[in-house]
Amino acid sequence: MMDSTIIIDERRDAVSLPFGFEETHRFISRLHSTARHTATRNCEFQPHSHSAYTITAILSGEMVVTIGESVFELSAGQTALTNVGQTHSASVSAVEFVSIGLSPVLVNELIADIGLTRVAADIAFRASVITDGEIVRMARAIADEMSHEQLGHAAMLDTLVRQLGIQLLRHHFTIRMSDHIELSRAGPVDRRLRRAIEFMHDNFGREIALEEIAAAAYLSEYHFARLFKRITGVTPHAYLSNVRLERARKLLAETVLPIVDIAAQVGYQSQSHFTKMFKSVTGVTPRVYRDASGG
Repeated sequence: MMDSTIIIDERRDAVSLPFGFEETHRFISRLHSTARHTATRNCEFQPHSHSAYTITAILSGEMVVTIGESVFELSAGQTALTNVGQTHSASVSAVEFVSIGLSPVLVNELIADIGLTRVAADIAFRASVITDGEIVRMARAIADEMSHEQLGHAAMLDTLVRQLGIQLLRHHFTIRMSDHIELSRAGPVDRRLRRAIEFMHDNFGREIALEEIAAAAYLSEYHFARLFKRITGVTPHAYLSNVRLERARKLLAETVLPIVDIAAQVGYQSQSHFTKMFKSVTGVTPRVYRDASGG
């Protein structure tokens, strides 16, 4: 897949925040990582999940985060950690934060680089909220690099993200051997759900009945829905919605397809519904994302 760097820089100069920074939203997307630097008075993120390990460091202000069924109040210097597929949401007010997504592919590469096994491993964060000054320092460095596109900008970002990943592996990841985890086209998955998850990744552009997804796993609808929720923490419908929105981000960044066509390609019957869902989990509209990516 083509590597791409996407920068979104949306400022509202008329708004002066208490901490002395302008309201800003910046996004960068690389092949195996993403980064977001936001300073905002007010923003909400509806429940969703990612196909990446997500690290959200609070630089100033406060954020209320729900991860799974637990609610946390984060302040400056704290970091929220969410696992692949873990449902989370947030409400922020007068806050500055940096959020970095590390793909399972990158995490597995780093595990191999430092001499650990990456075969059939169950990789997860040990805690949902941490206080680690080194993580916050790296997050600030990533935010600074996003703000100033100097020579070697992309290479520096990749280096900082890899350093962040190693710090997480040293202190905040748990790696356990598992007979249930295997690598698939959709990344590391539980082998009991592999066929169903690959089916969703192959067919997200059309309406899919639960019966079809369950049939891919050779299970009844009832038993499949219960198993899927128990293993992933989300319903099949919620997982499918996240697959569609992540695919939409790539299409917006890497193609010139009209937004209405992208909405249809990822399974939305109307552009307005797609825009509403996209903004609810990213904080920006598809148009802002597209314009900033140069697509």
